[in-house]
Amino acid sequence: MTDAPRPDDLVSELLHLLNVEQVGEDAFRGRRKVGGIGRVFGGQVIAQALASAERTVAPDREVHSLHAYFLRGGSEDHEIDFTIDRDFDGGSFSNRRVVASQQGTPILNLTASFHKREPGVGHAEGMPQVPQPEDLLSEGELREKYIHLVPENMRDFVLKFRALEVKPVDPAAWAGMKGGAPRLDTWFRAPARLPDDPHIHRAILAYASDYTLLGTCTVPHRLSWMTGEVQGASLDHAIWFHDDFRVDDWLLYSTDSPWAGRARGFNRGRIYTRDGRLVAETAQEGLIRVKPKG
Repeated sequence: MTDAPRPDDLVSELLHLLNVEQVGEDAFRGRRKVGGIGRVFGGQVIAQALASAERTVAPDREVHSLHAYFLRGGSEDHEIDFTIDRDFDGGSFSNRRVVASQQGTPILNLTASFHKREPGVGHAEGMPQVPQPEDLLSEGELREKYIHLVPENMRDFVLKFRALEVKPVDPAAWAGMKGGAPRLDTWFRAPARLPDDPHIHRAILAYASDYTLLGTCTVPHRLSWMTGEVQGASLDHAIWFHDDFRVDDWLLYSTDSPWAGRARGFNRGRIYTRDGRLVAETAQEGLIRVKPKG
């Protein structure tokens, strides 16, 4: 087993990955992941698209929602180009459209809306009662525990170190080892201190929002991504940003799936701070195909 990299190094790599480069007027470029092999992680494309859109909006306007469609799988072999259309700048709201492309071919369309902060009435759904992250094994520890169930040709990929620390509340459901209600609760955080810039925290939350979400609809059917039983791909993805948060503090990602069928699964998520504030919500539909045995 390769020695684990330092948390500071993992977080620095993630910050570098999500820091898009401006290459023209309303044109940006996202870096490719160092050492990446195969298909680009969907959360990376969403986070880089959001970071690009934010560069074109007045500083007093924060993103409150984004909606994205995945058109094609991206390749880890290439950087990603982002072009921005400034569709609307009103008294309180702004809207941006983003097209992400590789080698001239679109891979994702994203629309984001931004709102100048103002006071208003408030209420929020409460956080579920779950064990605290200190009482749980990390995703990395669980992957090592269950690695004997994973086909040999997938083990190096499954054991790769990830920039975010993730702790599933129900490891058996997370691993596809038991059925039950289509629900997952997962704590996550960046394992090293981040800068105070809220743009960074929103970008990393957007990146992390693609974790565990699609897998929620597989829980009742005892299917596991790690063992190669499922072919899946995100079709669309939405995030609503409600309140302030820090991703270097623990956040609870509570996901459920009200429907699956016709080779698709629909999933929803709520993200809470450790003190119980509802700070973001997500929704995603994805392709779910069960692979024939053998």
